[in-house]
Amino acid sequence: MRIGELLIAARLVTPGQIDEALRLQQVDGGRIGQKLIDIGAIDAAALAKFSHHIPRAPVSIVETGISETELLNLLLKTFLSAGLETLAACSEAMMLPTAIMAELFDSGVRNQLFTGLGQAMGGGMRYGLTEKGRKRAVEALEASSYAGAAPVTLASYTHWLELQKITNEAVDWAGIQAAFADLQVADAFIDQIGPAIRSGRPVLLYGPPGNGKTSTAQRLSRVFKDVIYVPHAVMIDGQVMRVFDPDVHEPVDNKPKSALLKVSLFAEDFDQRWVACKRPFIITGGELTLEMLDLRYEPTANFYEAPLHVKAAGGCLLIDDFGRQIVSPTALLNRWIVPLESRVDYMKLHTGKSFKLPFEAIVIFSTNLAPADLMDPAFLRRIPYKLEVGAPAPALYKRIFADVAAANGLAEAFNDAVFDDIVAKLMARNVPLAAYQPRFLIEQIVAACRFKARALGFHVEFVDYAISNLSIGGGAPSETPVNL
Repeated sequence: MRIGELLIAARLVTPGQIDEALRLQQVDGGRIGQKLIDIGAIDAAALAKFSHHIPRAPVSIVETGISETELLNLLLKTFLSAGLETLAACSEAMMLPTAIMAELFDSGVRNQLFTGLGQAMGGGMRYGLTEKGRKRAVEALEASSYAGAAPVTLASYTHWLELQKITNEAVDWAGIQAAFADLQVADAFIDQIGPAIRSGRPVLLYGPPGNGKTSTAQRLSRVFKDVIYVPHAVMIDGQVMRVFDPDVHEPVDNKPKSALLKVSLFAEDFDQRWVACKRPFIITGGELTLEMLDLRYEPTANFYEAPLHVKAAGGCLLIDDFGRQIVSPTALLNRWIVPLESRVDYMKLHTGKSFKLPFEAIVIFSTNLAPADLMDPAFLRRIPYKLEVGAPAPALYKRIFADVAAANGLAEAFNDAVFDDIVAKLMARNVPLAAYQPRFLIEQIVAACRFKARALGFHVEFVDYAISNLSIGGGAPSETPVNL
C-alpha cells in the first residue's frame, strides 16, 4: 500500500486532493507531501504526525531486526517454493525494499547460493539456485516451511500494539449513536455502552434471547475509524508466528481510481511487512476451544499461528453465546482471569521459550444464561461493565415494529390498532415481548400473503398464524386451528 492510500484511509486527505497534488507535481516536481501542504489539503504538523505513526521501511538488513542468515534462508525458501527469478519479484514476495534484497542477493552470490542467468525481459538480472543453494533451501524448508513476507521483531510488534491500542481512539456519544443508527436502541443503553468501549475493558452483555445482544455487539465494529497495522508475521527467538489473517483482518481499501495515482507516493517509506487494516472485530461462538487461545504450532510446517485474541489486538473479540462453547466457562475464565486484569498475556514456544504480549483487545462476553451461573464473584469483579439487554419497553417495541413494517412494504397497513391487537395476543399467550419478534412475525405474515395471493396487510388469520409459530406449547391454545 502506498502512503497516499494510507492518508486517504486515515481521512486526512481525499482522492481528489491527491489527484490535484500529483498534477502539480508533474508540472513543478518535488515531493507529494509538500504538494499536499501547498494546496491546503493537510498542514505540515498533521503530515508529520501521520508519518510518525506508520511503520517506516528499513533501509538495511540491520534495520529489519532480523539476522542476515534468517533473511537469506527465507529468501531461499521463497525463491524455491514460489519459482521466482528476479530481485524485484523476491522484493514483492518478501515485502522488503529492493536495496535490502540487493544486499541479500549479493550475499547469496558470494556464498555460491545463487548464480546469474542473464537479463530478464523486463530488465534486471535473472537468478537461479546453485546446487549448494538448492540444498540449503530444502534444508531451510524442512526446518520451517514459512516463506513469503519477512517477519518483524517481537520488540517492534509489541511497540505497535501499544501505540495503536484501542483506547487511543476517541469514542464519543455521537459516534456510538451513529453506529446504532439502523437499530432501535434506547439512549440509556448508549450511555452505558459508550464508557465501556472507551475504557477498553471487558464487557458482559446478558439477558433473555432474541433481544439483540449479538446485533448490538456487532454494531460496535462501526464505532472505530482508525487504521492499524498488522504484521504478516513476527520472529520470536528464531521461530515465526503468523499474525495477519485474511479471514479476520480487513485491509483498508482506499485506492483512488485516477491513473495518476499509479505513481508511488513515497511507497518506499512504508514498511510493507505490515498490512494497513481496519480495527479487527472477531466473533467466535460454540466452536471456541482453549487451544484457540494459545499459540498453535504446526508440527509439519514448523511455524506458529497467532491465537485468536492476538489476532484481535487493537480491536474487539466477541464471544457469542458464552456458556455454550466446547470449552467450559470455568476453564475459559481461568485462562483469562489474569490477562484481562493485567493487560498482559504470556505464551510459550514448543522450545520452552516464554514471551509476553500486551493483551490489547476488548473482550465482549454475550450470553442469555444467568451470569451468576457462569462466573464466580472473583471473575465477575474483573468484568467492570455488565450490561443487561432486556426486553424492549412497549414504546421501543412499537418503533421496532414500525421500522420492520416499513422495510417490508407494510408501512401503510401498520397502525395503533394492529399493534395493540398483536401485543394483546402475545400477552394472552404469555409470550413476553422480545426485539426479534417484529421481524419474525412480519416475515411470516408477508410469506402467507404471497402464498395466498392476498394484498400485503396484517390479516387477522395471518397474524394468528405467525404468532402461533413463536413458541411451542408456551401459551394458551387457540380454540380452532389457524387456517391459511
